[in-house]
Amino acid sequence: MSQLVIDHRDPQTGRPASSHANDTTTAPGLRRHATRMATSGVDRLQAFLVAYSLQALRICLGLVFLGFGVIKFVPGLSPAEAIASATIDRLTFGLVSGHTAVLLTAVTETVIGLTLVTGKFLRVGIVVLGGALIGIMSPLALFTAELFPHGPTLLGQYVLKDIVLAASALVVAAYALGARLHTGSDD
Repeated sequence: MSQLVIDHRDPQTGRPASSHANDTTTAPGLRRHATRMATSGVDRLQAFLVAYSLQALRICLGLVFLGFGVIKFVPGLSPAEAIASATIDRLTFGLVSGHTAVLLTAVTETVIGLTLVTGKFLRVGIVVLGGALIGIMSPLALFTAELFPHGPTLLGQYVLKDIVLAASALVVAAYALGARLHTGSDD
């Protein structure tokens, strides 16, 4: 295989310029240059993600909880109103049910959302979120037959997505309690 080599001369000495190690005009030089550029770009991206991704996840998770909580204040607006009421009814052995159960869920989700979005009282919000996750995941065990009769119903899919919310909540909680991302190699 042939290779194009351009002989650069130092204008002061007239001799050939430095070795091909830093030369971007040869194929190996171009590869090294491209590798350095890609590595530099990946390093900058990694630094950006370490600096901002967990805060972005916290805020986005907070917006989801805030949105789900606020719509439960309006009777009939939330598609999860019936399942929320039935879940709280079962978990409290019938002590809290109906509209009261939906309002309790609305308040809980709104408080969680506000703490996550603002970052204020975050540890309190994380504790409330931990308790809420029990209720959030409970329909998968309490109402399996209704949610997945022969495959997931639309409500079943709605509840199933809560697994992603729970995993996101674990990451946000770990960060809020002191865990940190560090730049480094995954080798």
